[in-house]
Amino acid sequence: MLLLFAVLGSGMAQDAAPTDTTYWKKGFLGTASFTQVSLTNWAAGGQNSISLGGYMTTFANYARDRNSWENYLELGYGLIKQGDADFQKTNDKINIVSKFGRKMSQAKDGRLYFSSLIDFRTQFAPGFSAPGDEAYISKFMAPGYALVATGVDIKVNPSFSVNFAPVTGKFTFVNDGRLANAGAFGVEGAVFDTDGVTVLTPGKKARAELGSFLKVNYKKEVVSNVNIESRLEMFSNYLNNPQNIDVNWENIIILKVNEWLSTSFITQLIYDDDIKIAQFDEAGVQTGAGPRVQFKQLFGIGLTLKVGDKLKK
Repeated sequence: MLLLFAVLGSGMAQDAAPTDTTYWKKGFLGTASFTQVSLTNWAAGGQNSISLGGYMTTFANYARDRNSWENYLELGYGLIKQGDADFQKTNDKINIVSKFGRKMSQAKDGRLYFSSLIDFRTQFAPGFSAPGDEAYISKFMAPGYALVATGVDIKVNPSFSVNFAPVTGKFTFVNDGRLANAGAFGVEGAVFDTDGVTVLTPGKKARAELGSFLKVNYKKEVVSNVNIESRLEMFSNYLNNPQNIDVNWENIIILKVNEWLSTSFITQLIYDDDIKIAQFDEAGVQTGAGPRVQFKQLFGIGLTLKVGDKLKK
């Protein structure tokens, strides 16, 4: 069962002036899920399983005259246990975004803004290749990503916007000695002695890149009770293989069945040339590591509750 709820509100206080909440839009959207399967003498076969999941987004957006300030927080976490295996993560995400914009013209219908953007991403808990593994392959702030971008934001219409930042700093953090020594997530790895074990120079725990950033956002109720949001982000490093573009593409489809019931379908596609993913042959022997397309899909059915304004990015 999936529980989906939203509690929305707004509020702002100004010095020496009556309270005015018309410039702020704030909101919260959360989901929680639990699934359990138990089998006893089941002739068709299968495994007992338990899955838990949670997801939430909250925003606080300000708009007045020529200025806008958009703030967004997204959290997600999920676990699954099959048979006698340990719990394994199915989702783990922390994303904080803050964007300031100033309209270039005083026209009320102006669509072009100067903008500055800060985007931070990491995860909550260690991640493992398979249940029972002792050596984690990721953890909180390993990796962590920070993006600082300055450019223009084109609000084509209320549903569609394009943000282009020709001056963008991308920072990758690997706050773990073992992962940093291994050169995980694109940081410079350690220098080892001839024995391959003794570390002569530790790996670096941070990496900085300078490049350009493009973000395309689309959100609309395409037909009655069917809402779609698509976010496409691309980054090119000016100083190292600019033709290898990092891609992060997320899609969310929400179908409202009635006042209380809805279904959601979420996908995410990532390609980062600096993230090396192990490759194995048919016998399970690792043959190397290299960049690969990463893909995630989430599907949920559950109850809904909405109060106040519509949730907007």
